[in-house]
Amino acid sequence: MPDSSFDLSGRVALVTGANTGIGQGIAVALAKAGADIVLTARRDPSETRELVEAHGVRAHVVMADLSSTDPCERIVSETVDAFGRLDILVNNAGIIRRNDALEFTEDDWDAVMDTNLKVLFFLCQSAGRQMAANGGGSIINIASMLTFQGGIRVASYTASKSGVGGLTKLLANEWAAKGINVNAIAPGYIATNNTAALQADEVRNRQILERIPAGRWGDPGDIGGAAVFLASDAAKYVQGHILAVDGGWLAR
Repeated sequence: MPDSSFDLSGRVALVTGANTGIGQGIAVALAKAGADIVLTARRDPSETRELVEAHGVRAHVVMADLSSTDPCERIVSETVDAFGRLDILVNNAGIIRRNDALEFTEDDWDAVMDTNLKVLFFLCQSAGRQMAANGGGSIINIASMLTFQGGIRVASYTASKSGVGGLTKLLANEWAAKGINVNAIAPGYIATNNTAALQADEVRNRQILERIPAGRWGDPGDIGGAAVFLASDAAKYVQGHILAVDGGWLAR
């Protein structure tokens, strides 16, 4: 008999940045586990919607620009209006800006911090209020290897993802007693559109693969499997954890 602790049937999951890459992989994995999916993106996530609905669950799209906190409450209210509840929030939407620290601009700092940390918090807050009123839920924030490491030329991204790690722990401390599990996933090098240039660069691709014990780039589905676990009853006693899905990168 299959282990029902990983079954998400009857639950509603909201995934931000769901049109491609990691967001798409997570949305499809949650759908395969039985959850109905609300897809939030700036661009129409029609491909993701088709992939989700192919698993026999419902999908709903909420178009939103997460560069500001303006749509946070609307996203949650539209989710509840569409499907009657909200059980799982995956904060995947994020941006990155690159420049030497000596040349980094205030605009690039603010843009990244607003989307990756400020909006993430207020979407957690809006979803948390809904979940607390209905007996609990699961929040999964997407962190990064730069939650643990410094990186180079990505000052605001590193700061924001370090903040995601700390905020995940704080929310777990405050909300565990309310039945809300708050955890994070820190992806390693994942083969997506965002990393296509690195994959195509023969030297950088070789350097990256040499550092990864698994010897390969990750697939969005690898992140999806971790999300299903953290969203499920199998992780009911997992709180404030940052789960690295990196092929062993941090262990190197």
